[in-house]
Amino acid sequence: MSERHVDGPLQPGDRAPNIVLDAITREGKIALDDFRGQSPILVGLFRGLHCPFCRRHIAAQAQLDAALRDKGVESLTVVNTPIERARLYFRYHPLPNLLAASDPERVSHRAFGLPNLEFTEKETEWPRKVGMDVVMSMQVDIPGELPGPMNRLAAAEQLNNKDGYEMMEADQRMAATGQGQLFGQFLLDREGIVRWAFTEVPEGGQRMFGMPSPGELMSAASQVAG
Repeated sequence: MSERHVDGPLQPGDRAPNIVLDAITREGKIALDDFRGQSPILVGLFRGLHCPFCRRHIAAQAQLDAALRDKGVESLTVVNTPIERARLYFRYHPLPNLLAASDPERVSHRAFGLPNLEFTEKETEWPRKVGMDVVMSMQVDIPGELPGPMNRLAAAEQLNNKDGYEMMEADQRMAATGQGQLFGQFLLDREGIVRWAFTEVPEGGQRMFGMPSPGELMSAASQVAG
């Protein structure tokens, strides 16, 4: 597959590229072209499973699978995790009917225009670089899971401990090169045109670790399916 590099994330009206990845939750490959002319599809491009925030985003997207399919919309989860590691994780943390694919090289993230942030000491040039001083000032609040607002690093550590997530060598390799990968969800119509998107890119980093509400996502799905 030829890589497509774009300036910033794809926007509504843009044609999504075809991506072909190894399937995690079934055998073989998954290609976006398989859905063209057949059904709309929600594509979630996440960081690796080493990221506790993305594990929660993945679970949230999976919880909407049945409702999306009721509207005729398919759902694909893409993780920046090697396939064997990903299969091991989902074997012990199954999500019913999850269609997932492995992208350890983050080819799909680049094709959809999602930046991979470079972490610096104090230099911020969003969304290419971010200083650790800015990162440490970002507060993450997940009621019921964290005792209160915490900086990203402390929150990630607490969530990983809470989950009992063991960082394996494969996770460490992905984190070393993709810790700053920004995530995005893209809703494509039957012809592969982006009709709705949510990414961490806008607002100078204020959206980091956030996600769309189920209502917002389902409203967009209703319009695309209609």
